[in-house]
Amino acid sequence: MLSVLLGLSTCLLAFQRSGYIEMDGESFPPDGTEHVEWIFSRFNYASTNQFGEYGGFHRWAADYPKSDRQFIVGVRRLTRVDTRPTGQIQDAGRWRLSDQESARLREYLLRGGFLYADDTHGDDEWDIFMEGMHKIFPERPVEDLSNDDEIFHVMYDLDDRVQIPGTRYIWGNRGYTADSAVPKWRAIRDDKGRIMVAITHNSDVGDAWEWADSPHYPERAAGLAYRIGINYIIYGMTH
Repeated sequence: MLSVLLGLSTCLLAFQRSGYIEMDGESFPPDGTEHVEWIFSRFNYASTNQFGEYGGFHRWAADYPKSDRQFIVGVRRLTRVDTRPTGQIQDAGRWRLSDQESARLREYLLRGGFLYADDTHGDDEWDIFMEGMHKIFPERPVEDLSNDDEIFHVMYDLDDRVQIPGTRYIWGNRGYTADSAVPKWRAIRDDKGRIMVAITHNSDVGDAWEWADSPHYPERAAGLAYRIGINYIIYGMTH
């Protein structure tokens, strides 16, 4: 699962030259010392299943790094948010949080931080995800968001949301099971009602970012994925 702490061609992606990151005609220091408003940060966590049969793939790295890079490009081109041109590493469907990680995430979120969790499917992955969330917030409930929730309207109006499919459901001949067929838009709030953790269950927004440049990935799902991500950024920065 993609956990974010909140290319069409080679020229769209960030690359290093003489120690600096070059993107869209601008240069940025590689150590993140520039002053920007928003940085894409991916949470690196231990996993209950590292998919060793697939060359040691780790769940935190799902869709990495292409998904992150293409979404950053979209944010920089579709908004005026001053965004760092590369992300950094910081499918919780298989995560395993230590006590220290749980405590640090809890402090980060209660101090105004924002976490976006994507790409859990079915009851099994949801239960494992919730084990981790209960370590962070033992008493806080998860709620299903309604269409009129502010997070769906801070920039784009997202009343007409659809399930965003992972490529395994499009090109991998994998069908949805009964417990993964209905997309869920969920959240955990702080004591003032602010969303701290936004969750897309039974959807794969990260895959849509990653494959938005493919003519074979559905445009409606890709467009929605970018609008969701941008809305969540604006919400996290203003609440």
